[in-house]
Amino acid sequence: MTRFRDRVAVVTGAGAPDGIGMAVARELAAEGCRVVLGATSGRIHRRAAEIGEAAVGVVAGLTAEEGADALVRAALRRWDRLDVLVNNAGMTSVTSGWDAEEEVAALSLADRNAALARTLTTAFLMSRAVVPAMRAAGYGRIVSVGSTTGTVNAMPGQATYTAAKAGLVGLSRALALEVVGDGITVNVVAPGYGATGSQLAFEAEAAAAGPPGRSGTPEEIAACVSFLAHESASSVTGAVLVADGGHGLPETWPRT
Repeated sequence: MTRFRDRVAVVTGAGAPDGIGMAVARELAAEGCRVVLGATSGRIHRRAAEIGEAAVGVVAGLTAEEGADALVRAALRRWDRLDVLVNNAGMTSVTSGWDAEEEVAALSLADRNAALARTLTTAFLMSRAVVPAMRAAGYGRIVSVGSTTGTVNAMPGQATYTAAKAGLVGLSRALALEVVGDGITVNVVAPGYGATGSQLAFEAEAAAAGPPGRSGTPEEIAACVSFLAHESASSVTGAVLVADGGHGLPETWPRT
């Protein structure tokens, strides 16, 4: 399993053992990649230890420039290269909590700013931080984990999350054009309902009632990320890969 042999990846938001970030890290490492894992708490060191010598964990708050720079430095100091960035951090963290769930008319500016910082600012700062190394190498893959929320649909009371994920698509498309001549691709994977530790009960119920009858797994999303992160996906950039199991397809459901 050597599809990513000699490659080095940074994966953010990888602290949860049952989350998408850790599933991505496992997938890449299993294919020969060396990975720098980022999270806001010390549990990231346990995740790195689970992978082994091919992984290193870094505790960093990615809403500040210093945190993003620390992850890039860790990759360059340890392995002297950085080929792949997976922007997975967002929505919630063990140190800063969840995005506010308020209607726009009742949403405070502070809560709005905090939510956008967790999902959109983190991706901006990480993407900006990795571009110089990737440009110097003439190669890079930036894959952000978005959502069908904000990309193809929305929910009331979640304007912060919806706006952040929609902004992630715009950021990725603009960046894709800026670096397309440098051998760097920039794409988004947009999961639907996901069976992670942070999934809420109403989401699991909605997924069970939908066309596939279940939520997607972190491993299924990791497979999508792995495809876009590989060198063979060189002609795919500025794209959004929706991975929702078909939940967004029907006009009505169930069929009568």
